[in-house]
Formats: sequence, C-alpha cells, structure tokens
Amino acid sequence: MVPELETPRLLLRPWRESDADAALEIYSQWEVARYLGAEPRAWTGPDDVRAAFTRWASFEGPRYGVWAIVPHEVGRPVGSALLKLLPYSSGEVSPDTEVGWHLRPEVWGRGYATEAGGRLLAHAWEQGVDEVYAVTYPANTASQAVCQRLGMTRLGPTDRYYGVVCELFRVARS
Repeated sequence: MVPELETPRLLLRPWRESDADAALEIYSQWEVARYLGAEPRAWTGPDDVRAAFTRWASFEGPRYGVWAIVPHEVGRPVGSALLKLLPYSSGEVSPDTEVGWHLRPEVWGRGYATEAGGRLLAHAWEQGVDEVYAVTYPANTASQAVCQRLGMTRLGPTDRYYGVVCELFRVARS
C-alpha cells in the first residue's frame, strides 16, 4: 500500500473512494488537464474517476504511487503527487523514476507542489532510489520553476517519454 507521508502543512495519502468528487473537481479543469499526457483531456464524469482510481490503486507501494495532496487546514484533496516509473514514448516502462504533481488552480502559488515534491524526493531517497526525473510541457513554466526549487537540473527538451516533447529535469540523491 502507498504509505502516508507528511510535511508541516500537508498530508500525502492514498486516494480514497470518498475522494471521487474532489478528484473530478481537480481533473475536470482544463487548466490542470492541458499538461497531462500526449493527448490532454479533462475528465468528464465518474467513469474517468473510476479509471484513474483503478490505475492509481495498482501501485502497491511503498516506493511508488499516486498520493492525494491534503492540506491540513483544508482536510480534502487539492491535487495529486506522484512517484513512478516513466513510460517511454514506445509505451514500455523505463527504469527512470519520475516525480510529479497536479494541483487545482485555486491553490497554485501556495508552495504545495514544491512541498509535496520535496517530500516525495525524500521518500525516494529513503526507498533507495538514486536519481529522479521530472517532465513538463515546454509551456508549463510554473512546474519548471517547481523543479528548479527542488534542486533539479534542466536537461533540455526530449521526446523520450509519454510520446510528447517535454522539458526534462533530473536530481540525484546526495
């Protein structure tokens, strides 16, 4: 199972069936969906939620997973943080570990992505991962700034993952 992780302001925990409405509110927004996958698409209903929850539940943990980002003062998910193996553009799974985050626009600029990403990097190091990558759409300058705040090095554009050209970032365990 994906373990619960904490920061001073956030609980990172597995998504629950009771979070379905919160997940739909997040991923039905084009501002969130536009930077996800080779063919971005906002969620439209419960079928999308069920499919995502099934995918996310397939991570047995403890190393990899998709976590709900729950600010302590809010008490409900405002986004997701992930640590997983990157998929090559061919569809095969690579050996490269990815860190990522998706947050509802209403909470952008509060440092949640940096805080959640930093906690997942610490978790990766605790789990014996030696290096972690992040990929962003070239236009997603906000996520690129998060990568830089996390101490990640920009490696430049690549089409190696997800079937799209993205900016690649990397950080190694110190």
